[in-house]
Amino acid sequence: MPTHSNNIKRFTYYNIIDFPEDKEDKAPTKSIPKSLLQDFLEVLGKEIMKEDQPKLEEIEQELQNLKKEKESIQGESDDVESNRTESSIIAQLRQMGYIKDSRKWLSKKGFFAVGGKLLEDVIRALNKGTIGLHETTFSGSGSLNLDSTKKYEPSDDLRLVNVPRSILNAIQRRYSSRSSIQLPIDLQLGDLEVYETKRDVSIAVVYCIDLSSTMRYSTMFGDMSRIEAAKKALWSLYLLNQKFFPSDSIHIVGFGALASKVSPYDIPYLKTFESGVGFMHYTNYQAAFRLAKKILQNETSTNRKIVLVTDGHPSACFIDTEQEKSKILCERPYSQFYAPDNEALDSVKQKQELTLDTKSGKLVYLCYRYRQVDQYIGEKTILEARKCHKLGIDIDTIMVSEEDSLLSYVNELEKYVKGRSYYINPAEIDKILITDYLNDKKSILRSN
Repeated sequence: MPTHSNNIKRFTYYNIIDFPEDKEDKAPTKSIPKSLLQDFLEVLGKEIMKEDQPKLEEIEQELQNLKKEKESIQGESDDVESNRTESSIIAQLRQMGYIKDSRKWLSKKGFFAVGGKLLEDVIRALNKGTIGLHETTFSGSGSLNLDSTKKYEPSDDLRLVNVPRSILNAIQRRYSSRSSIQLPIDLQLGDLEVYETKRDVSIAVVYCIDLSSTMRYSTMFGDMSRIEAAKKALWSLYLLNQKFFPSDSIHIVGFGALASKVSPYDIPYLKTFESGVGFMHYTNYQAAFRLAKKILQNETSTNRKIVLVTDGHPSACFIDTEQEKSKILCERPYSQFYAPDNEALDSVKQKQELTLDTKSGKLVYLCYRYRQVDQYIGEKTILEARKCHKLGIDIDTIMVSEEDSLLSYVNELEKYVKGRSYYINPAEIDKILITDYLNDKKSILRSN
């Protein structure tokens, strides 16, 4: 355990298997054995993240087949097996509170149960055994009480007074002055001691997930599409945050040509924009940056960050003035612009339940170039990123693509904002995001 400037760095360790249970998880599970329930939750997690989510009736058949397979391995009789598979597994899961009657059929309890299993699998892959979590190395105001105490100062919280130690100080003071000890003890301000605390460093992060049409492509590393891999990563990361870093803030933004704030509970239901249906399937980094910046400006944390999760380069940007539009048309007479009307916005809200942000900009310049970025879009995107950087917001980019030729522009962008870019196997994105998140916590601790 290293020491710095006479301060001891302390870590809290958690066994990843012993996650704190949510109160909702107390429902009786007699109808489904625990081991089989975990298998069912794994199936639910896999099915709900698919771009084209199957109906519950289709999932029912898969669960029944899985149950038969498990019971066959355990050597149960055909009669017992037949009786058990007559009842609906979906109905049992609904009765137990994991599923609800809604298009978004995973309940809050189910969200945490399935997401917790995803996170558990990721952490096991990262580090067999335990994982150390964060505390700072200096004293100050905060919520983590230490065994050590200090003299009370007027700005200290009286709720942190060490009563036994303070009473002992009063007795010693009376004894040293040869005064008699009388009850009740007369406490003076100089007698008071308070517990020291460690400041709980907080981070505010906005994860901007690319919903452009190419994110639906399957990776060459498995059967999951890029969007499914990204959703799995964000889901498990959000659960990590909720269980171990509740003072941190995690926000999700989904973006195409425009961006929308996304509830963390809606992560499993995110879908990409379809090409050929309007122009929302283009990739506008600027829209993501502007909305993320608005969100982070309302955060009190001094450690603010944007993480862009994308599979390609920007192919759209905002046009903020008529002069900009005229300049582009003079140089490129056949340029394409897009301003979604109310019907298009309502359609996105109805089909994907996304409320698109049009206050950050509505007129979008569209220009897709194969394996390269349009110069105008590239410059506007970097300018927006630099505005975020000037406000003290860090920007990192994670490329979930098999095409390394797309990384050159991302590297250029990160150079301007002194950020980090990752080119990764999409199948490993969950491990990368969680490792990066934990490493950032460590980096902030070292800087203090």
